[in-house]
Amino acid sequence: MLTRRDFVKGALAVAAASPLASLSCSRGGPDGKTLVVGGLPVTCNLTLPVACAAQAASAGPGTRRFEYSKYSGWPEIKESLMSGRIQAGYMLAPLVMDLADKGIPVKIVSLGHRSGAVIMVRTESPVQQFKQLAGKRIAIPSRFAVDFLFLRKMLARENMSVDALEIVEMPPPDMPAALYASAVDAYCTGEPFGAAAQSAGYARPLRMTRDEWPKYICCVLTVREELIRDDAPLVQDLVNHVLGAGAWLDAQQQNRDKAVAIAAGRDFFNQDPKILQFVMEHPTDRVTYGDLRMIRQEFQDLMELSMQAGTIHHEIPYEKYVDERFARSAQPAAISL
Repeated sequence: MLTRRDFVKGALAVAAASPLASLSCSRGGPDGKTLVVGGLPVTCNLTLPVACAAQAASAGPGTRRFEYSKYSGWPEIKESLMSGRIQAGYMLAPLVMDLADKGIPVKIVSLGHRSGAVIMVRTESPVQQFKQLAGKRIAIPSRFAVDFLFLRKMLARENMSVDALEIVEMPPPDMPAALYASAVDAYCTGEPFGAAAQSAGYARPLRMTRDEWPKYICCVLTVREELIRDDAPLVQDLVNHVLGAGAWLDAQQQNRDKAVAIAAGRDFFNQDPKILQFVMEHPTDRVTYGDLRMIRQEFQDLMELSMQAGTIHHEIPYEKYVDERFARSAQPAAISL
């Protein structure tokens, strides 16, 4: 049994990790001197704060700077990109596919990370093998989330159907507390919401994408086509900094420590740095950033999984939602932080 102190510790950690803890979605950049890039305060988006901070530290006079804008969830970023309120942001890859198919002028120009999703159970749970989840209640962020595709991939591997589980949709910040209260038997989501419960002592990973799907992609850098048309060099600079940030993050642990200090600040995630640090260290490849190549077959595989899940209803041409020119021409920025 956990003590009340253990529970309070976990609850505070979850609150600190929650995107709702400090919502700031200011439009920014009305004078055209900044490019507002939307993102969530999740470790799959960590390359964005690093890219913004690095560019700000090295930008010369007259450089149009990147400005991070924190959002509470994917639907809000989706709406802002659709309306043109922001010109760039990190988005779920299947959502971008769907938007492009519906005529919204957006393109994926870079990956943001690899891996980073977990399936968590209580520390004392008798569940040791995935197939033991049969009949259990599992929380997912949304049936449109790539986390759900990870869960479906694991089900297929064990020759299990989705009907074998009781699946409920739940905001990721609520999942650790729901697991603690035994309202769910497990949950599948991205970080830091697995780490929040694990570091508090009442949960453990049952499965991680680092082991089961190491090339897993979820969050992708997405821009509106008019930004590509009107300022392609700026898009290239953003891609260069994101790729540079990814290489820098995976180069050594000291860089990840610096990234945590940057991202935890008020200008970015505004989170408890201990939770972010836990993700960076337990284990060190819980989320990876160094290999941000855009590979057509990986997107095709993701689309097929989405079609099987019923969230995408037909095949969408790769060129309709991806613009590879910036990745092909990229010169990853040197990060000096």
